[in-house]
Amino acid sequence: MGKWFKSGSPWIWMTGGAVSLSLIAVLGLLLLIAWRGLSYFWPAEIYQWQLRDSNGAESTLIGQLYDQERVPTARLESAGFHFNPYPGEFVTRYLVKTGNREYVGLDFRWILATDIVHRSKPADLAVFERTKNGNLYGYPVAVIQDGKRLVTDELTLTLAEHIERAVSLNSDAMTLQKQDIGAINYQLERLRLQERSYELDSELTDTRKTELKLEREALNADYQVLEKELFELRAAAGRDAVVVRDMRGEEVTLNLSQVLDVTYPNTMGFMAKLGHWFKSIGGFIMDDPREANTEGGVFPAIFGTVFMVLLMAIIVTPFGVIAAIYLHEYAKKGPITRMIRIAVINLAGVPSIVYGVFGLGFFVYMLGGSLDQLFYPEALPSPTFGSPGVIWSALTLAILTLPVVIVSTEEGLSRIPSALRQGSLALGATKAETLWRIVIPMASPAIMTGLILAVARAAGEVAPLMLVGVVKLAPTLPIDMNFPFVHLERKFMHLGFHIYDVGFQSPNVEAARPLVYATSFLLVTVIVVLNLTAISVRNHLREKFSALEH
Repeated sequence: MGKWFKSGSPWIWMTGGAVSLSLIAVLGLLLLIAWRGLSYFWPAEIYQWQLRDSNGAESTLIGQLYDQERVPTARLESAGFHFNPYPGEFVTRYLVKTGNREYVGLDFRWILATDIVHRSKPADLAVFERTKNGNLYGYPVAVIQDGKRLVTDELTLTLAEHIERAVSLNSDAMTLQKQDIGAINYQLERLRLQERSYELDSELTDTRKTELKLEREALNADYQVLEKELFELRAAAGRDAVVVRDMRGEEVTLNLSQVLDVTYPNTMGFMAKLGHWFKSIGGFIMDDPREANTEGGVFPAIFGTVFMVLLMAIIVTPFGVIAAIYLHEYAKKGPITRMIRIAVINLAGVPSIVYGVFGLGFFVYMLGGSLDQLFYPEALPSPTFGSPGVIWSALTLAILTLPVVIVSTEEGLSRIPSALRQGSLALGATKAETLWRIVIPMASPAIMTGLILAVARAAGEVAPLMLVGVVKLAPTLPIDMNFPFVHLERKFMHLGFHIYDVGFQSPNVEAARPLVYATSFLLVTVIVVLNLTAISVRNHLREKFSALEH
């Protein structure tokens, strides 16, 4: 036994076991997040409950079973509930998503198993996904077209056709409003700033006033035409309606311009549910958020996260590599160089919120405010670069991740044999040529390793971004079709902040909880994709320059 301990085998087994447990824990966490997030999009069955409370009052409840738990009977009795007969030590209660928010008041409701008289799954119960007020559950009764109630034997098919028409018209209206009308508004704002610039420079002549007036009138004329077309599309989308009988037994008229989809989960087979599941995930990835981010999609957050991380990578890589090359290849080995190295290492341990405060004070207020004074005085007092934006977020995270890139690059440079440098210099190459053709290519895998670590950390940071650019809801993306096409001064959405907002700032906690898991899994997926891309590039560079090491 003593020889076995001296051989080091126990430590090998302990290390292997620790690594295995860590991998199991990480994979288990990812599987939990994936299951809780992706199961949210599976079409759940709709139930109808007949209830009778302890006072004998009867009611009907329609909704989707969301969760259940066992509650001590004593706790319920202390809260004012009365049971006759006594149900036992525990009572099962169910959390039901009722929807119909404007009529019921709450999306979710707890019901006790002792109050349930009967539970059924009617085949004609439908779920209406709406643009506001959440889902609506009920029985479709009739379709109204142009104010006339249609008489049809195929109500389901007719309703689906009318909803598809309304969704298509709403999509056309949204595209017209965002692209064409948005472009005109953008040009009108540029004309206003241009006129203001002429006033500040005392160059606003009568000729320029006339030119600006003619351009503004032409844009306003185009705007009137597009606005008329927009109103026509909205009126056409709101032409039809559907009559639904809800759980109160009352008929509700629902305009189809507010309906996105209708499903009948109780009659759907496995393949139909699977198709709807993929459709829901696609909508979650590609659509814009709704209802204070508790419904809809997260495409602006995905775009903002990826765009900001790529911009940060473009900024941090050259600065980190240049700093590492200077410290390793040019700086003399002395106390100043050692202090710089210690400072770089210590920067990696600074809390991220401190970087956010620095970015707000230096980048936003000082640098951005100076840029506004120099280049955008016509827009003042409204700031252009003097307010939080994607460029300042990228710069802040670039400083945050700079030590990682420097340390990783220096380690790669130190592994390159000095004989290669000396051989290159002996053949007549300058030091700069040696660095460019020999040293940097061989150190490129280490540079990519630093970039991978930087991307992994930057993509998950939230605290500094709350100060320097991220917002709850950004009306426009940092990239659009308006010149100069890339707008680095704009605020943006981020998946990490979206998780924080939905999980902790949402007015509807129960509805937001599955979205927290879904968005968390999506953020992990985005980080993994970015890292795998960088790893593939690193492996390619390692194979390409492996011959130089021999």
